[in-house]
Amino acid sequence: MDAIEAKLKAIGLVLPAKMQLPPGAVLPFAWVRLHGSRAILSGHGPLAPDGTLAEPLGQIGAEVSPEQGYRAAQLTGLAMLASLKQALGDLNRVTAWVRVFGMVNTAPGFRHYPNVINGFSDLILALYGPERGNHARSAVGLAGLPWNIPVEIEAEVAVD
Repeated sequence: MDAIEAKLKAIGLVLPAKMQLPPGAVLPFAWVRLHGSRAILSGHGPLAPDGTLAEPLGQIGAEVSPEQGYRAAQLTGLAMLASLKQALGDLNRVTAWVRVFGMVNTAPGFRHYPNVINGFSDLILALYGPERGNHARSAVGLAGLPWNIPVEIEAEVAVD
């Protein structure tokens, strides 16, 4: 077990199984694209431990509370870490979280996108610390996301 996974275990979190796509879904791209000293992560959503889409689904500010949205962003971070683990073999190979783009499925009038995406950022900072975990970030609201997930996040990390 690497140091990042040990930290996850210490705070009671686990990496989910590989994503189980919803029926009929075809995604012809890589979840992680390694290129030189970079890993670019495709948009991920929140997963349950078994790799299925985590509930609740829907728009934040309607079917999903802001607190549930924060948790969905944290679960999305865990899904991204699981993809990185599969691609890199060791999460300690991540030397820096460089850029994060957070998308929030929002009901009309909900504007607290940064607070929702903080669920992801807080997780990464807790695991990697301020030196490796600090990242540039955007958080935007959208009228919908695939499969009605409440949060989708993509990122770029530096790796050794």
